[in-house]
Amino acid sequence: MIECKNITKIYKSEGGDTVALKDVSFTIKEGDFVAIMGPSGSGKSTLMHILGCLDSPTSGIYFLDGQDASKMSDEQLADIRKDKIGFVFQSYNLLPRANVLRNVTLPLVYAGVPQREREKKAKIELQNAGFDESHFYHLSNQLSGGQMQRVAIARALVNDPALILADEPTGNLDTKTGEIVLETFQKLNREQNRTIILITHERYVAEHADRIIHIRDGAVLKDEKVAGKRISNNNNYHKSL
Repeated sequence: MIECKNITKIYKSEGGDTVALKDVSFTIKEGDFVAIMGPSGSGKSTLMHILGCLDSPTSGIYFLDGQDASKMSDEQLADIRKDKIGFVFQSYNLLPRANVLRNVTLPLVYAGVPQREREKKAKIELQNAGFDESHFYHLSNQLSGGQMQRVAIARALVNDPALILADEPTGNLDTKTGEIVLETFQKLNREQNRTIILITHERYVAEHADRIIHIRDGAVLKDEKVAGKRISNNNNYHKSL
């Protein structure tokens, strides 16, 4: 589903060039739950931006569903982000004065989905994210951090993407709440065969995935399977990129 071949990213400035990624290569199959782990400045966020079609590599090839995303136009990349990728961020990025349902249905508004259908889909994905139905009409600024992250997960799911990119999704949460959010990702991966890429700097968080790609100084340091876990799913659910 994903194949990176010799991905390099160089940022140019008057002070000189900064190499954020250098010759990064790996593949991710449909149904994988993969963590990309590295310290601050390792290049993991730059890599996430490329995988999420938010940026393009300086050189190398990024295949997404058999297409070379590294050569797509900005408009094509925007379509990929809208249709095939769901994002979950550390800071939630919810509209503070909108209620839960409104926040989750927003991507469907942009997609032109009728109101009744988008509310139905939003409620289903909120339930899939483990969100309490009694809070559907609460404003997002009335929720706890864990509740807000579950709303963000539901919003990422509502367009039925094949790929979910989660950037430090537990960074603003306490340990107990973070564990609940990570278990939600595991459930989505195992029960719905969602392909999930988790960006983190913490080993404990990364070990909730089935495979860890270690990034350091812009390069892949190690690619390991998490002990006792499988790398890919082969159940009856099917999400194709």
